Amino acid sequence: MSRDDLGKLILRVGVGLLLLLHGIAKIRYGIGNIEKMVVANNLPSIVAWGVYLGEVVAPALMILGYYARAAGLVAALSMVIALLLAHSGQFGSFTAQGIWSLELQGLFLVGCLAVGLIGAGKYSVGGGSGPWN
Repeated sequence: MSRDDLGKLILRVGVGLLLLLHGIAKIRYGIGNIEKMVVANNLPSIVAWGVYLGEVVAPALMILGYYARAAGLVAALSMVIALLLAHSGQFGSFTAQGIWSLELQGLFLVGCLAVGLIGAGKYSVGGGSGPWN
């Protein structure tokens, strides 16, 4: 068992699962607030539906390790859009304990970028072959 491949498994399943739970909340409670935010930023409301791609489909693919690189990059792009639309006013803010207010979003972004760059590894549906795995 390769430690590198085990590390890739832990990273993509951990980040993917946590981000998927974030997406499940969107499924349960809807994306009405996201649609309002998107429209308020002069974007078509259909853009809001991309949250399902970035927070449900991409994390599921990351967990499976199928097209993991593409899924990681799509999820990372989704996080960049979320940061710009929903959290732009918080970039320089910290909690009372001195923690960056966007710590969770930052970790999601970095984790998804890492999966997008390193791929799934051999412990995955897609295996270590192919440019997107």
